Amino acid sequence: MEVFVARQPIFDRRQKVYAYELLYRTGSHNYNPTTDGDLATSEVIVNSFLNLGLDKLTRRKRAFINFSEQLIKNETALLLPRDLIAIEIARDYGFEQETCQACLALKKKGYMIILDDYVHSSETTKLVDIADFIKVDYQETEAREREEIVNYFKNSKVKLIAEKVENVKDYGDAMANGYDFFQGFFFCEPTVITGKEVPGAKLQNLRLLQEIYKPDMDFDQVETLIKQDPSLSYKLLRFINSVAFPLRFPIRSIRQAMALLGQKEMIKWASLVALRNVGYDKPDELMVTAVARAKFCESMARATDLHDRSADLFLTGMFSLLDTFLDQPMESVLSELPLAEEIKDALSGEPGAFRDILDMVLLYEKGNWENAFAIASDKYGLDEVEVMSYYLESLELADMVWK
Repeated sequence: MEVFVARQPIFDRRQKVYAYELLYRTGSHNYNPTTDGDLATSEVIVNSFLNLGLDKLTRRKRAFINFSEQLIKNETALLLPRDLIAIEIARDYGFEQETCQACLALKKKGYMIILDDYVHSSETTKLVDIADFIKVDYQETEAREREEIVNYFKNSKVKLIAEKVENVKDYGDAMANGYDFFQGFFFCEPTVITGKEVPGAKLQNLRLLQEIYKPDMDFDQVETLIKQDPSLSYKLLRFINSVAFPLRFPIRSIRQAMALLGQKEMIKWASLVALRNVGYDKPDELMVTAVARAKFCESMARATDLHDRSADLFLTGMFSLLDTFLDQPMESVLSELPLAEEIKDALSGEPGAFRDILDMVLLYEKGNWENAFAIASDKYGLDEVEVMSYYLESLELADMVWK
């Protein structure tokens, strides 16, 4: 049975990832191909843990998983480790007496309970004493009600999650109101301040990025820039002397390390390290997402007739969040970097082969499999299983880079 999984981070108030909600289906469409939906979902949950590996999916963070009413009553959650998951139940079925009793039994066995799409009413109070987390939909709930919910639970042990926080304004509002956790795509939205100066530490890394993307890259200048930053020098020598390069003797020279890597791999390494340094004051998840997108785009390119442009597609994914890293409009950022026109066009939203692959990656990231697989199939002849494998590879690389 094929299993399709994506994930969405849940942040704490310091913008650190607390957990991931796993988004899963039995196929590319948002429905189950069998009339026994509960059985299908059970298989997906088990397969997600056994076949795909929870570590690969959640970076050893807790997994928030949606359970149907029947799966809760059947105690399907007992198949899964209580210290690694939290059980999410929907508002529309969480108030039956039998369901409440089943949730209470799971709670007593150490499982965390999440009440989704919370709306304050006499009905919802039935599960409040059981819930560890309550999710409030920031798009569907009125501002006054969102504040009332916070006030109601002010002295409670229940933690509040603002979900569908889609932009910086929503995030700021949820922070000010006192929500404990945040879920949505807000961290991909840059806070643009006209005329904002790029700090010196970021500027040094941007200069390195500018230099390595020149068509006639000057190795002497790149070497000088790396040597000027002890952190970059250390990371390059540590990288070249790692188990990834089974060398017979240690490398102690920056120039020697650059020569061994070669220009293409040097560009990839410098992009990863420099971008990570540029994002030192941003949520960790931003770098994780950028690396995952880069690898996903690269894998897609290698599987298509764009295989000779895989390095450029890697950079396309890597720089898809550069405006957020720098709090600058993408147009302004791109004007400073001598990137290939196809990369600039894709990052600017212009149609083309590079943009098609980036769009597919973004759709998959959000769990929109139907449209993601349509692009993969119609434009590149790739099947769903191939795309899924590329996604999992991208998560692996992102996890390795961030360790």
